[in-house]
Amino acid sequence: MNTALLGAGIAVALIVLILMASVRIVPEYERGVIFRLGRLIGAKGPGLFFIIPIVDRMTRVSLRTVTMDIPPQDVITKDNVTVRVNAVTYFNVVDPNRSVVAVENHVQATSQIAQTTLRSILGQVDLDELLINREEINQRLQQIIDEVTDPWG
Repeated sequence: MNTALLGAGIAVALIVLILMASVRIVPEYERGVIFRLGRLIGAKGPGLFFIIPIVDRMTRVSLRTVTMDIPPQDVITKDNVTVRVNAVTYFNVVDPNRSVVAVENHVQATSQIAQTTLRSILGQVDLDELLINREEINQRLQQIIDEVTDPWG
């Protein structure tokens, strides 16, 4: 009788542990991208859902707007003037599946592409044009960064 009771207690404890490991709660501003045995199942959330422990893996992706400071860059303009610029970029994830599958770290990749594009665009204009046409340069930067980051979700 004691072994049967002990076995039942162990079984109940095991079931409770499995249920606790399989329950996922994702808030409104996040999505959980589910992989089953390494294959993409899709994004789930917000809310409560279950995954299969050990078989499924979930990666959380925030859908909120990220404000990211671009480190100050020393840029040489077209007329060989060195200018130190700093920038801020705002972005958010639109497709959580692509943001996990298409790029390893979408935040770092966005930062790198913003820095590279900033140096590239500012190297094509002279200082006077940079000071006069800030809005046009901002729009060109945004367009190029959007084109590159669009496949990342």
